[in-house]
Amino acid sequence: MRVKGFILLSLLLVCVELMPGARRADAQDLGHKLPGLIGLDAGRVPQPGLYAIDRVVWYGADEVRDRAGNRVPVGDLGLLAISNAAGLSYTLQRGSRSYTVTVAAPLARLRLDIHDRPEASFDRFGLGDIYIQPARVGWRRDRVDLVGSYGLYVPTGTSPLAGGNGLSAGHVTNEFSAGGTIFADRNRISFLTALASYDLNLRKRGVDIIRGDTLRVQGGAGARLLNGVVEAGLAFYGLWQVGDDRGADLPSVLRGARDRVYGLGPDVAVLLRTIQSQIRVRYEWDMGVRSRPQGNVLVVGLNVTLRRPERSSAPGP
Repeated sequence: MRVKGFILLSLLLVCVELMPGARRADAQDLGHKLPGLIGLDAGRVPQPGLYAIDRVVWYGADEVRDRAGNRVPVGDLGLLAISNAAGLSYTLQRGSRSYTVTVAAPLARLRLDIHDRPEASFDRFGLGDIYIQPARVGWRRDRVDLVGSYGLYVPTGTSPLAGGNGLSAGHVTNEFSAGGTIFADRNRISFLTALASYDLNLRKRGVDIIRGDTLRVQGGAGARLLNGVVEAGLAFYGLWQVGDDRGADLPSVLRGARDRVYGLGPDVAVLLRTIQSQIRVRYEWDMGVRSRPQGNVLVVGLNVTLRRPERSSAPGP
């Protein structure tokens, strides 16, 4: 019973967090609570303009790791999370500085199937938490980009731990991020990028549970090929829960369990000049997992340029 309780409660606590770029349309962000969502776009300054963005995320896992990193014996387990997030992003540039605002909302399906344990299985579909980024500031030089931002995840419902039937995490999250990109030369062909984010979680609605704060680092190393039409590289991520989950309603089996995961995988983008868009595909594997599911994530994103200034004073490709 203790093992089954750990599996179900940890999945409920963690899995709703899964929900939630001629000129290039890169460096767009629709929220990145789930590690692996931004890859080579991590610490780069967006090009000025108005963009429509759509991002499909598929996450699958067939095992759960405990707080020591050992596999929890659950038999035949299948976890599938599919999310489609759509949003708008606008970047205004003044000299070497840029200012970006973004808003996005995901529709998602989360399915957990534990063979011979139907009471611990579920299949849910609905609206995930809204992502609002009211302030992203960037500084762009010939060989360096620097970025800093504040984002907010707004719950659209009540957490399953408080009796909710949807896919909302059920709490507000304040997200503070900073990072940058170093380019090998003034042509900005090859680069190394990284973004560190700190999530400050507030109390869940309807239940006295507060998720511990988390620190994430995402990024990668890549290069532009074929005169900038193709971009390819290796993406990485790391997540560390830096504070314990707490609250009077937190089950004792989850006290002291902190999430941790690393990941790695290929990241490829193709510029579609005729429609002023970019499609990006990324596939990454979880490693070094503790207190959460272990699986793989596939991200497919489409950035469409709706409007852009005729001239830009920023250096770029």
